[in-house]
Amino acid sequence: MAKFDAVELDLLEEEICQEEEEEIETENAGNVIEVIEPTPDDENDRTDPTRDSPSRTDAPEGENEAAASAEGGGGFAKIVKTLQVIRDWAKRKERQPPEPDPLLKRLKIAAPNLLDEFAVDDDAIGGKTDGNGDGGGGENARRRGKVPWIINPSSEFLYRWLFLVTLAVQYNVWLIIARACFSELQEEYFAAWITLDYACDSVYIIDMAFQFRTGYLEQGLPVKDLTKLAWHYVKLKAFWLDVLSILPLDIFYIATGPSAVALRLNRLFKIHRMWLFFSKTESKISFPNVFRVTSLVLYIMICIHWNACIYFALSKSIGHGTDRWVYPSPIGEWGNLTRKYVYSLYWSTQTLTTIGETPEPATDAEYAFVIFDFLVGVLIFATIVGNVGYTISNMNAARNEFQDRMDGIKQYMHQRNVSKDMETRVIQWFDYLWTSNHSLDEQQILDTLPDKLKADIAIYAHLATLRKVDIFKDCEAGLLQDLVLKLRPQLFSPGDYVCRKNDVGKEMYIVKHGRLQVLGDDETSVLTTLVDGSCFGEISILNLGGVNNRRTATVRSVGYSYLFSLAKRDLLEVLTEYPVAKQRLEERGRNILIKDGLLTREEAVREENRPRTAVRRSSRGGGVVVSSVPFDDRAVGRGTSRDLEEEVRALSESLKRLRSEFNTSQMKLKQRIFLLEKKAAMATV
Repeated sequence: MAKFDAVELDLLEEEICQEEEEEIETENAGNVIEVIEPTPDDENDRTDPTRDSPSRTDAPEGENEAAASAEGGGGFAKIVKTLQVIRDWAKRKERQPPEPDPLLKRLKIAAPNLLDEFAVDDDAIGGKTDGNGDGGGGENARRRGKVPWIINPSSEFLYRWLFLVTLAVQYNVWLIIARACFSELQEEYFAAWITLDYACDSVYIIDMAFQFRTGYLEQGLPVKDLTKLAWHYVKLKAFWLDVLSILPLDIFYIATGPSAVALRLNRLFKIHRMWLFFSKTESKISFPNVFRVTSLVLYIMICIHWNACIYFALSKSIGHGTDRWVYPSPIGEWGNLTRKYVYSLYWSTQTLTTIGETPEPATDAEYAFVIFDFLVGVLIFATIVGNVGYTISNMNAARNEFQDRMDGIKQYMHQRNVSKDMETRVIQWFDYLWTSNHSLDEQQILDTLPDKLKADIAIYAHLATLRKVDIFKDCEAGLLQDLVLKLRPQLFSPGDYVCRKNDVGKEMYIVKHGRLQVLGDDETSVLTTLVDGSCFGEISILNLGGVNNRRTATVRSVGYSYLFSLAKRDLLEVLTEYPVAKQRLEERGRNILIKDGLLTREEAVREENRPRTAVRRSSRGGGVVVSSVPFDDRAVGRGTSRDLEEEVRALSESLKRLRSEFNTSQMKLKQRIFLLEKKAAMATV
């Protein structure tokens, strides 16, 4: 059996070493393991259980000693060696950060927040984390005394810690009142309660220590000074609630005995941390409405639980079995702890839910307690109806808005006597839009965000599409950021014509997903098929090759196709600032025209070198002339408001001068006409 184990371990060791050989060679000298290639002799000796395993020559001294001490153990030495290999492999995997997407890496300046999602989670506000939720460059930086350990208030570490604090708060909320009212529960499990009590108290104390190290923002910048952090926490109301929650009132157990569990009710002052955890959870999860309903049910159950415990304690003070309203005499099955709690919980549920059917009270104290319970029950019932109704309306808000728009379109088509076929197409379009989780107006949803954050979200949401578009692969980060803000989503139904040949081109398209056919002149033959990431329509909006603004082909959607449209005005406005990208796009359009036979290479060269007309101000007299000099887009991009004001002022002066000259010439002409008429009259006489 030992021989079989040794062979298995040796094979496992060789397999792991071969898989990680290249990565091991790049490690530091302290972590390198010398990999020995098996020889024929090694293969013959593999089944020998007394054969020594390869030594770790470059390992640290302590590890070499451990391996050397295990060499005489045969199979045990191989186990040690295998564990060392697995440990180093695991550490190496932990140290390797995930590679960011190439497109996002290139857009680091344009979209830094997107790159952070692919990096190691920054759990500390002071800097990078070492994976344990601390900042300032990790444990090594803290040892050097450079950066203190500060907790980021939005970190995952703090969120998980709040979950632990919430468990401690929930323990006290449920069990303190139960142990105080049901004495058997406290007495039978006293040792377990003492252990759990002081474990929760330890969590409370550690939580206060963490809050002294929890960072906050001041004027938008993280505060790292420990003194400021401490004073900031002390000034909060939460600090005094935390102090009240850890007051050691348990010391009075000496006088009252361990049955006075009510002394620990001050632990409930910590409930504000549970509310903070609930708030963070509601903002983190994708289904906040479900969490709100769950939280509401939890609060109601806590109210019913406390009311049940108080009912049993009141029955005990009045006397069990003295009347029909109180708990029966604890005899037989009624003396069982489970029956006591279940019956009290049943009575409390009936009362607080206003169901009624409970025994009528007999004493003034019983009447007062029932009246109070009825009032609380009405409040709970109103809370349930209000919160559940609000939650359900929020859950269906998107569907209701969508349905309202659909009903409006249907009513409009009915009033205009639209054909049934067209009405069916519109309804199917709406159905597909809803089932595919597409929004009617994405721009309206994102309008509340600033342009920078809006661009980051657009790039990340459409990353799979943008990565496939050729014109975006090598474009500048600023160009891509400007373009994604101007993209407008459009959904086409099966058989819809996106554009027809010779139509006026006002926009270009990028295929997000779907299939589109490029048709011939007869609109039946398929020239090619466009798939995800394809773009078309840029030729007609760039006025290349004398085609002006006309479409050069007909494009039809095969199924439901989701496209991004980019308007001509928006594209030219963006390309004005990026002449290199514009030149690349024009070159791509000319190549397509040459391939389709719509443009010859000589015409393409002339088109590329064609000067464009520019309006310039003459240096003589401030007049305006039209010159056919090459027009530089970058010059327009560099134009300032001052230059524009000067141009406008010069044009205004020229207009005034022309108007003055026109008035003068008109006066002279009128004078000459008057003289000619006078001479003609004298000659007639």
